[in-house]
Amino acid sequence: PGKGYQFSRSLKPLEKHREVITPISGLHHPGALGHHHNCISVWLTGGKLGPSDRNTISVDQKMAEVTAEHTRYPSMEIALTQNSLAWTADGVQLPALRRCSEIFSSLFEEPKGGKEAQRKALRRKASILDDNLAEVRQLEKNMGSADKGRLDQYLTSVREAEIRTKRADAWLDTPLPEISDADRSRTDRDIPKTQAGEYFRTVYDLMVLAFQTDVTRVATFSLGGEGDAFSIPEIGITESRHQLSHHGGDAGYMEKLTNYDTFAIEQYSYFLTRLSETKDLNGKPLLGTTMALFGSGMCYGHSHGNANLPLVLGGGSDLGLKHGSHLDFNREGTDFEGYAVAEDGTLATSHYQVCSRPVNTDAHMSNLLLLMAQRMGVETDQFGDSNKSIAL
Repeated sequence: PGKGYQFSRSLKPLEKHREVITPISGLHHPGALGHHHNCISVWLTGGKLGPSDRNTISVDQKMAEVTAEHTRYPSMEIALTQNSLAWTADGVQLPALRRCSEIFSSLFEEPKGGKEAQRKALRRKASILDDNLAEVRQLEKNMGSADKGRLDQYLTSVREAEIRTKRADAWLDTPLPEISDADRSRTDRDIPKTQAGEYFRTVYDLMVLAFQTDVTRVATFSLGGEGDAFSIPEIGITESRHQLSHHGGDAGYMEKLTNYDTFAIEQYSYFLTRLSETKDLNGKPLLGTTMALFGSGMCYGHSHGNANLPLVLGGGSDLGLKHGSHLDFNREGTDFEGYAVAEDGTLATSHYQVCSRPVNTDAHMSNLLLLMAQRMGVETDQFGDSNKSIAL
């Protein structure tokens, strides 16, 4: 812990960013403990995963409530698969885009047919949504409680669509930002999943471009859920992440798993580099005003361990964050006996016990999410199941 920490093999690509990042150990989501392939659902919410539980608002959407009035889009959601990280206050998952050309078009392209045609289309859509609401309200009178619950989720989706439609209409007369030919050619293109590195970097370039032009100040990017993450054939990994995580102690699989993690961290490092070398509208590096959280809702996939979540927070120095140290909440636990490290520097099998059961039961990941929300201007002392804000 502290400033003298050493990077693990998979985190080595972040060495050059040491002074602007904080690796974090020991946090967990209490509501996700014991669950398997749906931890991604509560990674940014801190909600519960029981069969009768509805998810809660994700921290990005909490931030968007504050920043939306200043930007064309409240937030942007990107996902390699269909697993968006963003959830509304009513527990409805927001849809995500995947294709880079589609993301670019949604941010920077003028509507087809001109503004007036788009305005008519938006108002026609708003009228249809109003009609749907009126019709559904009539049906609601004859529904049972279970059906009413499902209907409520549907109505929430309709209301969200109404809000987005009205926002789009209000921004139609505001010119889109000008994009250079170089930025357009680099980002307005489609990249197959087989070129994972190129895809990741292009998505990160799109996120940087969105922040640089201030079309939005909030973005999420999901690399896939626990059961459906991608393969990386360009570095010799044809298996899915899920397949590799259930390695059964196989040395070959474990080596590929390390290479997989290292590859993903390399792309995150690229994102931090792009943020540091790109200026915002005030002429300051984007990295200073941007918090970039990277991590997972599961720690040890082989046994579905989801305590001690792997997390790295980068950037945000202009928001008051102080980096350069490893923040380790396991060491605050009363029963923590240290990490089991073998002579060759690798982690011994006994280490993975801290991945299955929280060492520090007070160390909730929502405490970190609360800190991030507060630094983005959200006036609250509570988020998810937080019990305090992390000092960073």
